[in-house]
Amino acid sequence: METYIGIDYGGTKLLIGEVDGEGRLLSGMRFETGKKSQGEIVKHLLECLEIFKEKTSLEGRLAGAGIGIIGISDCRRGIWRSMNHEPGEDIPLASMVSEILGVPAAIDNDVRSGVTAELLWGAGKFSRDFIYLSVGTGLAAGIVADGRIIRGANQNAGEIGHITVKSSGDGICPCKRQGCAELTASGSGISRNMKNRMGECSTRLSMPKEDEPVDVREVFELARQGDCLCKKAAEDAAMVLSEVIENLVRTTDPDTVVMGGGVMQDTWFLEQVKCRLHPSTVRGVKNGIRLSDLKPAQIGVIGAAAVGKLYVQNAAQKWSKD
Repeated sequence: METYIGIDYGGTKLLIGEVDGEGRLLSGMRFETGKKSQGEIVKHLLECLEIFKEKTSLEGRLAGAGIGIIGISDCRRGIWRSMNHEPGEDIPLASMVSEILGVPAAIDNDVRSGVTAELLWGAGKFSRDFIYLSVGTGLAAGIVADGRIIRGANQNAGEIGHITVKSSGDGICPCKRQGCAELTASGSGISRNMKNRMGECSTRLSMPKEDEPVDVREVFELARQGDCLCKKAAEDAAMVLSEVIENLVRTTDPDTVVMGGGVMQDTWFLEQVKCRLHPSTVRGVKNGIRLSDLKPAQIGVIGAAAVGKLYVQNAAQKWSKD
């Protein structure tokens, strides 16, 4: 049995796991993150990988590895370019991981890792043209057209959190644009919206400290119960997200829209989004707007392994043609 190591490095946790060729997580280890610079992150990631290698007995024959990581990655060259949208240091992280594990390794950003998992083991089983929309702390998309993941000339395709829509707020985004969708339709956006609108009407939400986010799950639960402020924030997010979906549908013409990320695990909120979509706009989305069938807690590490598997497959196909 061929297996692949997935390395999922996010803002708060690092997951490393062995995944089989069907996308099943066989074993894994979790580590805390929170490092502040690219150099610190790389050092920590490689140290944790060494621990995983030392303490884990693999169940299969290791064929490759993949890294799904925050920020901007150049998957073609195996380079991690930046931890955010500011210029960073080009770090050959894929080759570093390959040296430790002794197998080919590849890298992509966290959202495209998710869409790679969907392509191999999720929506890709029945669709060659779909959108994977990740609504978590931020907002981003993975786009598959004719069976291929769209990455763009600068590896930035799918950064739809930074498109502006009519219903979004007028705040200034860290990307310097005004009214970006992510400012309203994401975990951080909902938190920001709640805090900015305190005093407009009553709320029973337990407000956190100034530098801490609100609990989006609590926002949605209270919104269902009619809490005035929570209902407004949830409705704002649903309207913005519906406009984003409509824009993507008009642009890429998918037959499926897959919703992922922690914010979308609330089915009530998903229905709020869907009921705001214009039927004529989404009539070609014949497979619907649907939650991912992949486990939310595992899609990061499974997606990273999928990046490794796809890299190995593509390399083999290239060699067979040479």
